[in-house]
Amino acid sequence: MSLSLRFILPLILALAAIAYSVVPLVDQLTLRWFVRDLDIRAELVANSLQEPLYEQLQTGKPAKTQAYLTRLLQDERLFGLGFCPEGGGALIATKGFPVAIRCDGLERFGDPAARLLESGLGPLHIAVRAVDHEGDALGRLVLVHDMSFIQRRSEETKRYVFYFFIGLGFVVSLITVAIAQLSWRGWIKGMRSLLRGEGLLREPGKEEAAPEFLPIARDLRALIREMETEIRPRDAAQMTWTPETLRAILRGELSGEDVLVVSNREPYIHVHRGDRIEVQRPASGVVTALEPIMRACSGTWIAHGSGDADRDVADRNDRVAVPPEKPSYHIRRVWLTPEEEAGYYYGFANEGLWPLCHIAHVRPTFRTSDWRQYVEVNRKFAQAVFAEAKKPNPIVLVQDYHLALLPRMIRERLPEAIVIAFWHIPWPNPEAFSICPWREEILEGLLGSSIIGFHTQFHCNNFVDTVDRMLEARVDRENFTVSHGGKLTAVKRYPISIDWPPPAELTVRSVDQCRGEVRRRHGLGPEHLLGVGVDRLDYTKGVLERFRAIERLLELEPAWIGRFSFVQIAAPTRTSIGEYQQYEAHVRALATEINERFGRGGYKPIILKIEHHQPQDVYEYYRAADLCFVSSLHDGMNLVAKEFVAARDDDRGVLILSQFTGAARELPEALIVNPYDADQCAAALHMALSMPAVESRDRMRLMRGLVAEFNVYRWAGRMLLDAAGMRRREKVLEKKEEWPKRQA
Repeated sequence: MSLSLRFILPLILALAAIAYSVVPLVDQLTLRWFVRDLDIRAELVANSLQEPLYEQLQTGKPAKTQAYLTRLLQDERLFGLGFCPEGGGALIATKGFPVAIRCDGLERFGDPAARLLESGLGPLHIAVRAVDHEGDALGRLVLVHDMSFIQRRSEETKRYVFYFFIGLGFVVSLITVAIAQLSWRGWIKGMRSLLRGEGLLREPGKEEAAPEFLPIARDLRALIREMETEIRPRDAAQMTWTPETLRAILRGELSGEDVLVVSNREPYIHVHRGDRIEVQRPASGVVTALEPIMRACSGTWIAHGSGDADRDVADRNDRVAVPPEKPSYHIRRVWLTPEEEAGYYYGFANEGLWPLCHIAHVRPTFRTSDWRQYVEVNRKFAQAVFAEAKKPNPIVLVQDYHLALLPRMIRERLPEAIVIAFWHIPWPNPEAFSICPWREEILEGLLGSSIIGFHTQFHCNNFVDTVDRMLEARVDRENFTVSHGGKLTAVKRYPISIDWPPPAELTVRSVDQCRGEVRRRHGLGPEHLLGVGVDRLDYTKGVLERFRAIERLLELEPAWIGRFSFVQIAAPTRTSIGEYQQYEAHVRALATEINERFGRGGYKPIILKIEHHQPQDVYEYYRAADLCFVSSLHDGMNLVAKEFVAARDDDRGVLILSQFTGAARELPEALIVNPYDADQCAAALHMALSMPAVESRDRMRLMRGLVAEFNVYRWAGRMLLDAAGMRRREKVLEKKEEWPKRQA
């Protein structure tokens, strides 16, 4: 005990001395922080008083103005208010205003060090702010804040700091003494064992392991292997996942590479251009995410053949090798009749499920004829899966709301298959989803999957709630699994991402080259600031709200007129649906209206480009822009935000991001906005355009680090690892069920 006290007392005294020396520094920092806060507060008060004060001054009655200022002193921290009219008029001040402050001596308070004034009641903070109206100077407003509260808080802070260090000394001393005592006893015990020849350093052989610990040892070895699978690729690729990582998982964890991706949209579309065939890349987040996965896995992508030249390039098995420049996987095309495409795709999927899940204030439309086509087309895709499966246990990645019935169909024919269904759009709450007349069929189809993935935990919660409400199923909310029809399905969150780093052909041109080329193309000067938006022309993307925010920016900050333009790249989509036709007309009309209102001398605030763009062209605009604005009204993830971040290898550019995207949960360094609030979005645009280079660089570096680590290979790898884990658990359960039979 005496040894412990000899250690504790000096440590406590040393910490007390440190606390005593730190207190003045804390006092100075506290004072500096409060002074800065009072400066900001004074600026806000002065700005809010400009209009009312102008109206008071117009009456020409100083007494009335003084009474108005006196009413404002209800704020306990405002000690006094004074107004010095422009041109040297008499001071208008509240009662008790310090006599030491005169209108002819206000310049000295411009120095931050001279803004504190001592008085008999304690220190006062003096702030002088100019007041004008529509550019005409009215005078200067003097705001005097009482700083006595700072002294009280400073005394409390000193006590808290001192007590904190004393308490810290006790805790550190006790922990150190306890560890020292235990270490001493352990060392003495070890020495005694060694002297007795008990083999302290001998590693026990396998024959010494108790039988009851063997299952635990096996579980530990399996856990170590899983951890090595996670850690190894991170070390090998500088903390990022790579195509090699994905291939290693397929070989090591899933014993093969028979990977089938099934989606409505194909990654490459072949179209006739005169007498030649051209290859196009569709504007699709699903394609952006999955195409790098297929390049890595060398599997087969089953999709609807929608190009007018798709049949011309496909072989007799309806297959074509892609990418055209360096084939690494195949597309298996499924052919649909015009009636099937109208009912399945345009009808049930995009007039029914799409507005239902996005809650974008467009009423969903459900028709029985569309549902029949939806069922038949899902069967067509299932037949293509059966034809392409080389083994009885393929890995099938089913993508999105177009193919909700497919997992159950695959499970019925290939019960050993690993089916991972990923729902790329939001999943609504149970009340909203109950609108769908075939809600039970949709849920049962999805529950044929081994795993159902969503972008956010919120969507996982909504799905589990919907199943619990509408089906006879056992829901395990602790592990997020659903047992239905004797089949267990895991519901998991997998935030989707993009390829990292971007393909070299997308960033081969430097940022400066892209900036110069884009500005020359649109007749803009080299210093002209540029924003960019990249979307399909869909009512859920908030293009109209984006344009209204730009209009509001130019109303509030006219200095940006002629200095800032916004390029909106809008790929046409679902043009046969009436809602989309009307939306395109509204977008064109609003862009024209804003350009006519603010444009002059060839200047256009909004440059609207409603046409398909290849990835190289899109990345050129990403790299040329000063900001990117993503204003989705409701979105699953939105990969445009991550593409913009990936494109900016110069660490420049500002991302403005809707709070209703999944990406907003991953990229908090973006300027997060409510797209329905035009004033807030306009303020974010102004902030982005005037943001210091240091701040924008710091924000961009943080976002690039996250996108680099949580890339698309990690997204796919986590799903595949979880699927492998489910397969192992199923084998264990099968052996467990067989054991009683063997005993019998």
